[in-house]
Amino acid sequence: MTLSASSNRPQQLIERLNAIGDSLRQTGKAFALLGLGSVGVERDRLDDQSDLDFFAIVKPGYKAEFIRDLSWLTNIAPAAYYFQNTLDGYKFLYADGIFCEYAVFEPDELANIPFAGGAVVWKADDFDESILSPYKRTPGALESTVDWQLGEALTNLYIGLMRLERGEILSAQRFIQHYAVDRTLHLASKVEPRAQAHADPFAVERRIEQLYPSLAPILPNFVQGYSRNRESARAILEYLDSRFDVNPEMKSRILELCKFQR
Repeated sequence: MTLSASSNRPQQLIERLNAIGDSLRQTGKAFALLGLGSVGVERDRLDDQSDLDFFAIVKPGYKAEFIRDLSWLTNIAPAAYYFQNTLDGYKFLYADGIFCEYAVFEPDELANIPFAGGAVVWKADDFDESILSPYKRTPGALESTVDWQLGEALTNLYIGLMRLERGEILSAQRFIQHYAVDRTLHLASKVEPRAQAHADPFAVERRIEQLYPSLAPILPNFVQGYSRNRESARAILEYLDSRFDVNPEMKSRILELCKFQR
């Protein structure tokens, strides 16, 4: 069974999250439940397409038990599908269509886990919630620069086009329409006017259309598909060249590869 289009999905998500917090409390082996993303501090963007992202903080020595035994989730409602996608957690689909991505941590692990700010859904009375302050990986000084991002974008285009000449079409697509696009989006964030929307510190493509409306109409030109790698590369290069100081030698070589076909 899936949730109907007319159902109040955001309210159901919050109710399920609260139920998970209560289930953790009842185990007597957990410290806290931290809601993340749209069920964390960004609840203004909670909608019918949202899922439940959360951290379960458990008492020392109990992490393996919470990873092995999912009854703290299945006791709430039936599961349709789940699998362990990291050492720390699962992707989990309830039979009613509520989808969860979560991780289980013990308190001393949190200092080394990058995450954005969250909202405490439940915590034990004796738990110090100050350790739930977010840790964000700070990019190195080099990779924060325009020169590094631009160099990566241009060389990814070049490598992708060279792969294309070998007949490695899928690999070319990855370099051109994925890796180079990621770098281009980072660069765009430095020059395009920004609207009011939540940026994702871990995924530059998230809400990019809402963050930079001026960029949205040209994004389809960057990702034209498996059979249009040259066209995509040329569009990306044209955008970069219109806003940044593109090395003329790299520009010339990329354009030549965009034209050349066996």
